Amino acid sequence: MAVYRRSRRNRFFLVLLALTSVTVLTLDYRGGGDGALEGIRSTAHDAFAPLQSAADWAVSPISGFFNSIGDFGDLKSENARLRRELDEARAEAIRGADADRERQGLLQLQGLDYAGGLDSVPARVVSTAPTNFQLTITLDRGTDAKLDVGMPVVTAAGLVGRITEVSKIRSTVLLITDPQSNVGVRLANSGEPGVLRGSGTRNPLPLDLITNEIPVQVGEPVVTSGLERGLFPAQIPVGRVRNVTSQPSALQKDILIEPSVDLVRLEFVRVLLWRPTG
Repeated sequence: MAVYRRSRRNRFFLVLLALTSVTVLTLDYRGGGDGALEGIRSTAHDAFAPLQSAADWAVSPISGFFNSIGDFGDLKSENARLRRELDEARAEAIRGADADRERQGLLQLQGLDYAGGLDSVPARVVSTAPTNFQLTITLDRGTDAKLDVGMPVVTAAGLVGRITEVSKIRSTVLLITDPQSNVGVRLANSGEPGVLRGSGTRNPLPLDLITNEIPVQVGEPVVTSGLERGLFPAQIPVGRVRNVTSQPSALQKDILIEPSVDLVRLEFVRVLLWRPTG
């Protein structure tokens, strides 16, 4: 029973405070803030201060929660922006590295000392043959760049092949490793001429017509012969002797040549503006 009376008193006190606050608010709205009314308002404000603090304490977590939702959205957008910028920076670094590699490749092609002052046209390899039955590459230049069938294709390291087909903006190059390819060459030490045959991707190239009497050393350079009616001008590096054997009863030595150009990883080449004389 005492508890019931206490709760009734509490409710009465709360109702009285509410009515008082309404009265004070009304007076505060209508009055000018002078004399006794000002004192009443001050007393009421002090009386309600604990209630206002409790209300602020109860509401502040809710307000903070809704504010944090807005802040979370902003943070999510900022993270997305930073990720985009990081991805763009990474892509730019990759493009920069690739551009530097391309620049170095093109600079290397400028030093073709063996070309003997022949004019040349740089080109990019845009595709390769899909099988080992035809070892060719396709260049992004054609007759619009003065290219023609039969012109030699080289890199700074040496001979790549020759153009076999050409259109306005594309050229097909038969690589020296193709089984259909034959290149007239010389041994650098003796000057002995021979014929280099294609034997497929990553295989050393057989060198024919070198008799047993001709001394041949492993590592000896091999260059194009430049003989009349030949397919290539003279002095283009082709490769080096990788292996040499001779059989007493054979008419020629068995010689294998390692190409000086990595024909599997071609990207930039130069086409010599030179045509066979035959």
